[in-house]
Amino acid sequence: MKVRPTEKSPSRSKLSVRFSLSILHIHFFFILLSATSLCGQDLISDNLEGQVYSESGDVAATHVLNVTTERATITDTNGYFSIPVKLNDTLVISAVQYKRKQIIVTSAILESKRVGIPLVAALVELDEVVVTPYNLSGDMAKDLSTLIIEPVVTASTLGLPNAYVKPMSKAERELFAATANSFMSLDPLINTITGRKKLLKDRVARNKTYARTERVRSFYVDSLYTTELRIPQNKIEDFLYFCEVDTIFQSLVDTHDRLAIWEFMKGKSVTYLGYIEERENRKNKK
Repeated sequence: MKVRPTEKSPSRSKLSVRFSLSILHIHFFFILLSATSLCGQDLISDNLEGQVYSESGDVAATHVLNVTTERATITDTNGYFSIPVKLNDTLVISAVQYKRKQIIVTSAILESKRVGIPLVAALVELDEVVVTPYNLSGDMAKDLSTLIIEPVVTASTLGLPNAYVKPMSKAERELFAATANSFMSLDPLINTITGRKKLLKDRVARNKTYARTERVRSFYVDSLYTTELRIPQNKIEDFLYFCEVDTIFQSLVDTHDRLAIWEFMKGKSVTYLGYIEERENRKNKK
């Protein structure tokens, strides 16, 4: 007995085709819905609030620019700002004292509604600075021929009678006041009798000698006294006074010959160190 193959019902085949088309329609609907949602998210702008901050705290008037929409704003004194943005916009934050910073607006930033942006200080280092005032070239021979030099105004250029008079020290002024105008006042005579005139003369002489010593002290650094002459640091002033009482030293200082002065002090240092050693020995014996 032969069995005839069963044939599919036409109505059943049509139902299968319709079901497949429905599934395709649903998939296409969801794809279209997703694309519309993404496009809508890109097109809809939102107001983003944020704050910039730094270690120094100087964040006022920082520029916040939306490069995509070409809209910008600046921060307030506390660094807060508000600017319209949308997804994938580029924000650039800049200030003179900080490094330029760039931020891409993401979904997370849009959802947070507020963002904190740290700023890093920008250190401006110049390799070389060349200052050429008065259009100087640096060539002295060339500059001297073009540079107009104004005359220096001093007492000597003005021809004043006291141009070359050396100012007197306090002790010299006191001595002058004590001895001047002997015809109109009895003060010079009184100062001579009481010995004040001699006292003031000795003070002037002592000050001049002390000035010489101070000048010599400035000629050489203290390390030379301690290393070359072996004078202790706390004895340098005493050693200079030891030299000061010698008339030869005073004459040498007036010549301003530093080499001759140094050679004199080298010889004097041997005598001074022997004097100190002898004085210490006497103290120890007592």
